[in-house]
Amino acid sequence: MRTAAEGARPPPDTTDRFLDPAIAAAQPWDRLADHLRAAGMAFAPSPAPRQFSGGLGNLNYLVEVDGRSLVLRRPPAGPLPPGGNDMSREYRVLSRLWRRFPLAPRAIHFCGDESVLGAPFFLMEYRPGWVVRGTLPGPLVGRGAALSRMMAETLAALHGVPPGDVELDGLGRPEGFLARAVEGWVKRASVATDGEPPPLTDELGRWLRRHLVPDGAPTLLHNDFKLDNVILDAKDPTRPVAVLDWDMCTRGDPLFDLATLLSYWVEPGDPEPMHEFGQMPTAEPGFYGRKEMIELYARLSGRDVSDFLFHRVLCLFKLAVVLLQLHARHRRGITRDARFEPLGRIARGVLAFAHEIAEGRAF
Repeated sequence: MRTAAEGARPPPDTTDRFLDPAIAAAQPWDRLADHLRAAGMAFAPSPAPRQFSGGLGNLNYLVEVDGRSLVLRRPPAGPLPPGGNDMSREYRVLSRLWRRFPLAPRAIHFCGDESVLGAPFFLMEYRPGWVVRGTLPGPLVGRGAALSRMMAETLAALHGVPPGDVELDGLGRPEGFLARAVEGWVKRASVATDGEPPPLTDELGRWLRRHLVPDGAPTLLHNDFKLDNVILDAKDPTRPVAVLDWDMCTRGDPLFDLATLLSYWVEPGDPEPMHEFGQMPTAEPGFYGRKEMIELYARLSGRDVSDFLFHRVLCLFKLAVVLLQLHARHRRGITRDARFEPLGRIARGVLAFAHEIAEGRAF
């Protein structure tokens, strides 16, 4: 497994992408330097920190500390949804998980003092490589099957890590996980829409309560596992070198993680809102279909997937609510990022797709 990159910045042909400094969110780097100095660490203001592009949540910066490249990670500005953007949780996970799951970058330093950057933050290893979002870069065209297998194998490997082996057996509350997820996401839909959720929200909430299944034996959950949260080896881009975004990691039913992945997994015949959101290029030729992914995961993990319809509807419902939360940030003026503007409409399309699946008219 590739270790963290140290020393010089990545070369010009790196596949990491950074925001234009003119639109990157500024940070008080002088206060960071003072904080790190007090902790026995040396922050280098030059070359200037750069903000990574991509993602609609936490802010990530490439910084130089003690002569090596690290990633500084902090939440976005403004009110935050419950359960997400939790830097202390993510630091707890990443300071331990690397011991048994080498794709987890090692966390280096945590700061909970909001007077430094205005929010908690932490530093972690930087691992360069490819980040694939809505479309495949040229070298990966036609390699969808290999990427599909890699995603299933990576998720099954994570779920195979005994939480006690990495001192995470006290993380979360796995008992009643699925029931709490149903009630929590129904409530968040109301909050995100100022008490006026789309009509299908209540109908889907009732369906989920009627069809609630028992929790599966708990494992560690990533809780937002998808292709753009995996960094790929630039020399062998079907090989992962890191899995990112662990701020919602917990313990619970592992099929919830699989269903979260498949909520982003678009197939050619899916409704237009799924294609418009465009989180993963899985509608391109070569990628496995969702049912193939379920079968592959079942073989790799040995888990029973007979109740997966419930998880499928729940996690597509969750995706719609996340989109409503993000759109609320735009509607309330917390962000002016144009990418947030269509998310309310897309969320309603995702809810309609979840309803079709619940009725057995799609999958």
